[in-house]
Amino acid sequence: MEFLQQIINGLSLGSIYALIALGYTMVYGIIKLINFAHGDIYMLGAFIGFYVAIRLNLSFFPTLIIAMLGSMVIGILVEKIAYKPLRKSPKIALLITAIGVSLFLENGTRFIVGASPKTFPQLINNKKIFIGPLQISTIQLLTFAVSVVLVILLTFIVNKTKSGKAMRAASFDMEAASLMGINVDNTISLTFALGSALAGAAGVLVALSWITIEPYMGMMPGIKAFVAAVLGGIGSIPGALFGGLFMGIAETLTKAYISTRLSDAIAFGILIIILIIKPSGLLGRKTVEKV
Repeated sequence: MEFLQQIINGLSLGSIYALIALGYTMVYGIIKLINFAHGDIYMLGAFIGFYVAIRLNLSFFPTLIIAMLGSMVIGILVEKIAYKPLRKSPKIALLITAIGVSLFLENGTRFIVGASPKTFPQLINNKKIFIGPLQISTIQLLTFAVSVVLVILLTFIVNKTKSGKAMRAASFDMEAASLMGINVDNTISLTFALGSALAGAAGVLVALSWITIEPYMGMMPGIKAFVAAVLGGIGSIPGALFGGLFMGIAETLTKAYISTRLSDAIAFGILIIILIIKPSGLLGRKTVEKV
């Protein structure tokens, strides 16, 4: 029963990783950019939720929606200001810029809000629900439920809407999509907006569990979510979902049965093993590089 309890805990954590990983995989799928600033959008979502809840005295769902909208705006601004001018530059220039944007967001937030951790308000009553010997908290249930709803909504947008079709077309061939009348710039901005909204939602959900938030809280979850995206097959939405859940369960089981101090090392070790066996990721498509 302890094993099942750890699986429940891992699914709750993995759903957070999945939400962040979806932003990585969507952006990479279109412009082949590893947006290392994405973890900091998650951090900013938590801070937007914090100030909205404190200043406006809002409940959970309005706080979540405003945090998602604020994260969307920040994601679009980052894309327009930092990435769009370098779109035709070498990939290494975009990668270095992404790292620079990450450092700017972290230290800019630290300058504005201060270095001391903030205590996130208790927006919901966190109760323990017992199912036989197993227990699950209302925050865990809410985290998983909101994550599932957002993933279903994202899947609908990508597969069933005109904008989603434009995103899929741009991911296959950006130039051909442009020739077919698709506004590639708007499509890329929409991709950043959707990915940033999911990261902002993850920030609020984690803040409910962790209680404290600080400007550097996005570093390690951002890296783990990137690992999850690569693990599932970067560029694949189902892969990001699977990779996030896998990472969450693997981390939780490692902490429970091996060592809390080795959990991060083992998680990255799993990534190395998977990439040696299947470099494209578990659900990724094999691609051919032209030289």
